[in-house]
Amino acid sequence: MTSSIRLYNTLARAREPLRTGDPDRVTMYVCGPTVYNYAHIGNARPAVVFDVLARLLRQRFSQVIYARNFTDVDDKINAAAAETGVPIGAITARFIDAYHADMQALGVLTPDIEPRVTGHIPDILAMIEVLMARGNAYEAEGHVLFHVPSFAEYGRLSGRSVEDMIAGARVEVAPYKRDPMDFVLWKPSTPEQPGWDSPWGRGRPGWHIECSAMIERNLGTTIDIHGGGQDLIFPHHENEIAQGTSAHDGTLYCRHWVHNSFVTVEGQKMSKSLGNVLLVRDLLADAPGEAIRLALLSTHYRRPLDWNQRRLATARQTLTRFYRGLESVDHLEADINAAPDSEVLAALDNDLSISGALTRLRTLLAGLESADNDAVRTEIKSRLLASARLLGLLQQKPADALAALRAPSAGRRAPALDVARIEALVAEREQVRRDGDFARADALRDELAKAGVVVSDTPQGSSWAVAEETIS
Repeated sequence: MTSSIRLYNTLARAREPLRTGDPDRVTMYVCGPTVYNYAHIGNARPAVVFDVLARLLRQRFSQVIYARNFTDVDDKINAAAAETGVPIGAITARFIDAYHADMQALGVLTPDIEPRVTGHIPDILAMIEVLMARGNAYEAEGHVLFHVPSFAEYGRLSGRSVEDMIAGARVEVAPYKRDPMDFVLWKPSTPEQPGWDSPWGRGRPGWHIECSAMIERNLGTTIDIHGGGQDLIFPHHENEIAQGTSAHDGTLYCRHWVHNSFVTVEGQKMSKSLGNVLLVRDLLADAPGEAIRLALLSTHYRRPLDWNQRRLATARQTLTRFYRGLESVDHLEADINAAPDSEVLAALDNDLSISGALTRLRTLLAGLESADNDAVRTEIKSRLLASARLLGLLQQKPADALAALRAPSAGRRAPALDVARIEALVAEREQVRRDGDFARADALRDELAKAGVVVSDTPQGSSWAVAEETIS
């Protein structure tokens, strides 16, 4: 069955109507974090993007089953445990709790299911045994490997030839492999490493088999949507398709593949060597979670997002504008059962066009401010809040949200003027610029600059942000 939602399908390389196996039910699985450290802004982007998609799905389907996993057995976790001298379970428990706290601060709703690898070892072993029985996998020197040449469609998702995949991937060279592209399903564990008994000796699962087994256990043989970051297309999702399809005798593994693009920081890729890995918990000390969320949604999910202070300042400013409008009608009780605006829904149906949805929300805000009676204001407020809820925005009490948005952040100095005075001066400056009085406009810019406010002019009008603190 098809729905009104159209999403870009990585496998088809086209925007397509969402097809589901059941007209009333949709299943979605999103690859979650490997829990050996705190979540960074790159981990947060898919969590926020697919949270919006899940909210939209719940508007369109009577039953939504959304699963996002935790990888809680991995060599990086083993290394973190060895470095800190604490048990592996303590590492994963700590960072799962931290991830939950960070995502909650960003307004990300908890998925329906959060499977963990360690809770699915029997399922993993069973799937490996099926793959071996079908001739898709083999044992070699204590390892079990998937034989890539046994799956003719390998490379279709990424659109790469085998030669390109070998050249572009960090393929482990091992003498026991039948083919260079073969990948590990099960590997032996040393006594100090986590491990489980198996027909091939004590060991632990490879990374790729985990998601296929968790999907089969929790969502079934074929799922409707599989999501994750663009970096997972190859090899992780390519390998998932090979395993999941082969284990079920060619049955379709997933109907729709959705991937968000990368996050850069000030134009550079995040990396430890550059020292620019931004942790969500550190950003939360500098800005409200709702502002971080809006900043993450300010670029279409399939385009790279460059994180910078200007983006965050613009998100603060946008939220301030909305909450000031809502504060003026705080005495009016919104209808909690109001339906979202049809134009907002249409924008989100169109491959999650957040920009289109926000444009419509601004129109609703303008209508709210210009309405001449409380009945109309109440109706518009109800529709605005119901629509913004789909984005995970504007659900706080206006006074609380505005206080958080006004609070000075680390790395920023508090402006010498209050927000109302700043906005009045910016509005006056914009007006005199339209009137051609550029001398007065320059004087107002200087006045704002002395107060610690930077003004930027765009085709859509002027915006402002608190200046960065200068460190000498």
